[in-house]
Amino acid sequence: MKITVTTHDDHLFVLDISEDLELINFKALCEVETGIPSQQTGLTHNGQLLVDDFSTMKNLGVHDGDVIIIQKFSGSTTAMDQSFSSSSNNSLPQFDFSRIQVPGTSNSNSSSTRQNQMQDAEYVKKLFLSSPEQLALLKQNNPRLADTLSSDRIEDFAKVMAEQMEERDKREDQRIRIMKAHPFDSEAQKLIAEEIRQKNIEANMEAAMEYNPEMFGTVVMLYINCKVDGYPVKAFIDSGAQTTIMSSACAERCNIMRLVDTRWAGLAKGVGVQKIIGRIHMVQVAIENDFLTTSFSVLEDQPMDMLLGLDMLKRHQCCIDLEHNILKIGTTGTETPFLPESELPDCARLTSSSDQNLSKKEEKELKKVLDESKKVQQNSSNRSGSSHSYKETDIVELINLGFSREQVIQELKRFNGNKNEAMASLFAKILKF
Repeated sequence: MKITVTTHDDHLFVLDISEDLELINFKALCEVETGIPSQQTGLTHNGQLLVDDFSTMKNLGVHDGDVIIIQKFSGSTTAMDQSFSSSSNNSLPQFDFSRIQVPGTSNSNSSSTRQNQMQDAEYVKKLFLSSPEQLALLKQNNPRLADTLSSDRIEDFAKVMAEQMEERDKREDQRIRIMKAHPFDSEAQKLIAEEIRQKNIEANMEAAMEYNPEMFGTVVMLYINCKVDGYPVKAFIDSGAQTTIMSSACAERCNIMRLVDTRWAGLAKGVGVQKIIGRIHMVQVAIENDFLTTSFSVLEDQPMDMLLGLDMLKRHQCCIDLEHNILKIGTTGTETPFLPESELPDCARLTSSSDQNLSKKEEKELKKVLDESKKVQQNSSNRSGSSHSYKETDIVELINLGFSREQVIQELKRFNGNKNEAMASLFAKILKF
């Protein structure tokens, strides 16, 4: 398990240890990292001083992802214990992490508890921001929590941290409860299998981070500078696209919308579906000193200005040279470099604000549709359960035979309102031995 350790001077580091490691050996590891003799240090976990040197970290209540604070004392261990017992409020750190380990618990003074949680979250946030190494590790292991660090709202960071700690505690309690009650039960075996699977995933990710760290980086899309009818455009090179595409906004900007042939309108299907306004049959595209002719399919809601597809690349025998980061035009021998990340348009960035706004808009629309679907389903179920298109005379006639109204409606529903079949079914049920 991984334990985050911080010192009084805000030095932060992570130790990967076994849960069976004794406290005295853990102090030795901290001494190697900090250079502070273990006899002059006190370790606090959730506001409590760890004093039993020969107890394991598991028995001391330390779990994976917990925070341990190193407090330096002058003098021997006895003096440290006396100092801690006499002035516990002064020697302990200002922030008590035990208050944020189990969020949502009932407390008479909820407002003060929330304020303390906010202070603790702010302190942890400052620790991560002051350590670039731990911040990079957090982005790899916990991207959701790392995303909230860039926000100015400390409430977002505190909320995510509290939710994750609560989820971890619930998962741990469930595991312990199942293992103690029925270790060979099917649910316990599923839990064990899930833990093994999760450990294999973590081991696979750690191996990838150690031997192939470049896999976790973002790939810059291939764009080049060109001109369409004299107007500068950043074109995306996509060898997986069948045709060359231009957005309607870019066509308007380049003043070639007048050439669109609407007889070629239709739908473009790929990752999504977009409407094709029409086709421009021939346009000159200037790449470096070359003027190449190509055709465009104009799309209505295309975020990219222009996309050079396989038809144009094959026609001019283009070669994507990733070794030298250039695009070679085989018919003319011209070379043009791919744009660096700083010159890419906003639509090419994975974390652009437009993408975030679009995803939020899609989530709202999806939620709205789901809510409307639930309402319709509830209304239909209420109508089907209470009032059917059955004749009231049939219902009364069957009730007079000694059956309840619920039984009559249920049998009529079963036989689609057929009174005779419902009557036979009702008598068959009461005559059954």
